[in-house]
Amino acid sequence: MKIAMLMDKNTRAQVLDQETIRRFATHGELAWNETEQNETENAKRIIRGADVAVTSWGSPPMTKELLDEAPGLKLVLHAAGSVKPIVTEEMYRRGIRIISSAYVLSSGVSETALGLTIASCKNFFSLNQEIRQGGWSHTDITDLYGITVGIVGFGIAGSHFAELLANFSVKVISYDLYVPAPRMEALGVEKVEFEELLRRSDVVSLHAPSIDETYHMINSKTLQKMKDGAILINTARGSLVDQEALIHALESGKLKAACLDVTDPEPPAPDSRLRTLPNCILTPHLAGQAGNGLRKIGLHCCLELERFLAGKPLLYGVTEEMLARMA
Repeated sequence: MKIAMLMDKNTRAQVLDQETIRRFATHGELAWNETEQNETENAKRIIRGADVAVTSWGSPPMTKELLDEAPGLKLVLHAAGSVKPIVTEEMYRRGIRIISSAYVLSSGVSETALGLTIASCKNFFSLNQEIRQGGWSHTDITDLYGITVGIVGFGIAGSHFAELLANFSVKVISYDLYVPAPRMEALGVEKVEFEELLRRSDVVSLHAPSIDETYHMINSKTLQKMKDGAILINTARGSLVDQEALIHALESGKLKAACLDVTDPEPPAPDSRLRTLPNCILTPHLAGQAGNGLRKIGLHCCLELERFLAGKPLLYGVTEEMLARMA
């Protein structure tokens, strides 16, 4: 069996450790991209005659032209987040299976959301600046006790965030069109409509995919429906938030704070007000990409390959029908 490793060598160093490489090698011949580039012509050479392909950030889409080089290709293991940059209808037409690593990365996303929730409620960021300027107070501190946290999107990251919040004495509510109430209730979460979530929540955490229905779902109208002094956290996609409307809500004091791991565009423009507002906390899209933690996705891909070879169901396969609701 031939396994085509299509990611460039820099990405490979991030997502594959030596033990995982050795494990892959026990299942077939490994063909490597030894360059720092991801050109289609190079990918065609590497994938030629392959049975399995491993892709990652920057890998070219699986077009008919590329797939024609590997008529026996059966499985694509995507060692990155969203499969949308590489997946094509041609893959599904040929019956090629694809797995996503978004499920593995989502644990980092939900843990980051929890960290930002605690830090912003406790007012860490503002108080840190105050202390550096000679102050020492306990201004505007909220513990994770008796407050309501609203989760927008109850997929992998959103539901894991709910599990983490179960360790605190908070009320958790969620809005998701596609997740039935019983699934939320099993985690102690109340399903509500979007406007109700905005109205009731002290913290609103976004975990929805970037699709037409979610574009700028946080805008001037929906921001006005939020509680005065509420906190907005976005570890999902920048396109969910109308940034100009958010800037106004932060400047006016409507919101206590916004914690943004993602923006649109990304990074924010050099002159964006988001960069200077003291109540806007920015991180560089790090939630699902935590240094050494990236190597978990390489192992995850190898484990899925082993399930496939053993005739077992793939745990994290992505069907064509699922794409419309995925980030």
